[in-house]
Amino acid sequence: MKKEIERFFLLRVAPTLLFFIMRLFWFSYKKRYHFLNKPLREQLIAVSWHGELFISPQMYRKLYPKERTSAIISKHRDGEFIARVLNFFKIMPVRGSTNKGAFSALIDSIKVLKRGENLLITPDGPRGPRHFVSAGAVALAIKQKLPIMIVSFRASSYWQLKSWDKFVVPKPFSRVDIYYQTIRVQEPKDRAIEQLRELMLNYSIR
Repeated sequence: MKKEIERFFLLRVAPTLLFFIMRLFWFSYKKRYHFLNKPLREQLIAVSWHGELFISPQMYRKLYPKERTSAIISKHRDGEFIARVLNFFKIMPVRGSTNKGAFSALIDSIKVLKRGENLLITPDGPRGPRHFVSAGAVALAIKQKLPIMIVSFRASSYWQLKSWDKFVVPKPFSRVDIYYQTIRVQEPKDRAIEQLRELMLNYSIR
C-alpha cells in the first residue's frame, strides 16, 4: 500500500505540481533573450544539459509553440517522472538512453525525425557524467542532415541541487539570461561532439 501511494504521488501528483511551479517561476523571471543565431523555422534537434531542464522545455515551447515534438527519455523511474512533466508541454517521450534501451530509442528517434517532428535530447542524461556529450544527437543530426539548436541559461540567483547533474532552479524574480544558438555538424563525429560540448558550456552554469 505504501509503495502504491508513493508511486501515485511520484507519477500523478508530483509532475503536475512541478509543472505549475515551473510556470509560476517562469512568469516571475526578468528574462533577457540572446539570439546568437536567427531562430530557425525548419526541423531540428534541440539539446540542453540534463541539469537545465527546469528552463529548456519552457524556452523551447516559447520559440516553437505548435511544432510536433518528441524527447529521448530514460527508461528509469525518474525518466517516467520527466516524461509526465514534459507531457504538459506536449512533448512526447521516446523511451531509452545510452544506458538502457539505446538501440530501440535510436530506431524510434529516426522514425520521429522522418515524420518531420523535432527531437529533444539531453546529451549527458540520464545518469551523466555531467556535461558529457554522448554521440546520439550528433549522429542523428549528421544522418538526417538537421541543425542542432542549443538552449542555455545563466541566472542572477539560483538553487543548485546536490544531484549528479547539479540541477539548477533559478529563484523567483531573479534575472535569467537565456541563450539560443544553432550549429550544423558534419564528420568527423568526434570533432563535432567536442564542438557541440564547447558551445553548450559557453553560456551554462558550471
